[in-house]
Amino acid sequence: MIRKQITEQKLTLCAEFQNARPFRHICIDNFLDQDAAESLLRDFPKFNPSKAMNEFGKAGRKAVHTDLAQISTFYKSFYQYLSSESFLTLVSEITGIPDLLFDPEMFGGGTHENLHGQGLYPHVDFNYDLDCERHRRLNLLLYLNKEWHDEWGGVIELHSNPRKPEDDRVIGFSPIFNRAVIFETNEYSWHGFRQIQLPADKQHLSRKCVSLYLYTKARPADEIVPPHGTFYVMDPLPAHIQPGRTLSAADVDQIQNALKSRDVWIEYYQKLEMRDNGTIQSLKAALERNAFLQFGARVLPAPVKEKLKKLFASRSH
Repeated sequence: MIRKQITEQKLTLCAEFQNARPFRHICIDNFLDQDAAESLLRDFPKFNPSKAMNEFGKAGRKAVHTDLAQISTFYKSFYQYLSSESFLTLVSEITGIPDLLFDPEMFGGGTHENLHGQGLYPHVDFNYDLDCERHRRLNLLLYLNKEWHDEWGGVIELHSNPRKPEDDRVIGFSPIFNRAVIFETNEYSWHGFRQIQLPADKQHLSRKCVSLYLYTKARPADEIVPPHGTFYVMDPLPAHIQPGRTLSAADVDQIQNALKSRDVWIEYYQKLEMRDNGTIQSLKAALERNAFLQFGARVLPAPVKEKLKKLFASRSH
């Protein structure tokens, strides 16, 4: 399904990928054979609010279908192609990352549809699949939008460091039809897109993409860090908000919305910390209890054993 010309240019594309900044990436237009790209757009699933639940458990304006094989007959064949050795080998040759692995569950991937008003803060992705013990290495984003203008937002942006806006270097790619953007995932592969703002007569459109995440069993030692989830960075204040400016009502709304969003994410991360700390404490108590049952009972006096049993029992509830 990838065009033959891309296969013929794989060495040139690999050199471009390796030398790209702010981190390794490549943008390839006309990625698939035209008929394949048209079929993906034709069968793209309708927006389903039940597929649009965000991190906070609420329906948002981004719908994700991970089960490609259930969308249509063509999407089933496309899913099989993505998992094929020939496809994975070609992507390895384009990127220089060997032994790429397909995720059959397509966790977080599949079709992505973003409606008017949706954006995506700069972020780095989760780095490790704990269940399958493999490292996340590549994102492949295939866009399916025949009508799109950069001023509408939704342009995929790659950042050098959004935590330092004054020094952040950004490169963007419009999400146009049959364009693939492939980039490595690591601790500095920051990416996102600005909020989609469609004209009143274009709000029937949406930003459509097929997302694929690829893995390896190993990765360079200097890239390995403890497993983590996705890290987001909120957008800085707009450049036009400067000392001496009289704030308009729209400016105030924008600042208040930014603060509200930041507060929501802070609360979310605090809840994650409390949940994880609770899990750690429970596991620690269980390990202590098991150690006592296996070893301590052999040497401790009976009254001490009984007190410890009661203590462990109370800590396990």
